[in-house]
Amino acid sequence: MSALSTPRAMALLLRRDLLLAYRRRAELINPLLFFVLIATLFPLGVGADSRLLQTAGPGIVWVAALLAALLSLDSVFRSDFEDGTLEQLMLSAHPVSLLVLAKVFAHWLVTGVPLILVSPLIGVLLSIPSRAMPVLVASLALGTPVLSLIGAVGVALTVGLRRAGIILSLLVLPLYVPVLIFASSAVDAASSGLPVGPQLYILAAMLVAAVSLAPVAAAASLRVSLS
Repeated sequence: MSALSTPRAMALLLRRDLLLAYRRRAELINPLLFFVLIATLFPLGVGADSRLLQTAGPGIVWVAALLAALLSLDSVFRSDFEDGTLEQLMLSAHPVSLLVLAKVFAHWLVTGVPLILVSPLIGVLLSIPSRAMPVLVASLALGTPVLSLIGAVGVALTVGLRRAGIILSLLVLPLYVPVLIFASSAVDAASSGLPVGPQLYILAAMLVAAVSLAPVAAAASLRVSLS
């Protein structure tokens, strides 16, 4: 890999991870099913009151997306750690942070994008107004990459631990809360006909900060975990 340019190495790593994800597509369906089940079971539990569903809908969608993202985080580095690929990446001549970014992007493509695509159907089920659907999709498009990036740091810290699920949840869930607050607030404001620019700008700022800082933090965490 050292003879390749860094963009070429990132592209090959992205292609590899997508191919592996395609081969394990049965496992990748689980987060999407989890997302759909949470969103569909809630109306069955509280009733079909459209006003209640419209009020709680944005929060339901985002809590479901957050938990679905958390469910899929372990797949970012775990298989590479078990087969020794992760150590080879750490020894690569390319910046580890950029390789991590490629892996996180692959993870988001196979876990975050399906949630975005199915979210309008969930929004209809939860009586979210049609005028708020574009904001719902936009909030997920801005927020789910942040979840993957923050989660990658937590996974990197716990990749060498057995049964690290509880520790991982404790590490990343507090960092997910700002995304949950501003994303659900944007959808709720759109449902009420209020401006949503401030919330979306904050989500965009979070995404820029996460893209800039999370890969570096994840690379440093991997060095600690593998040392």
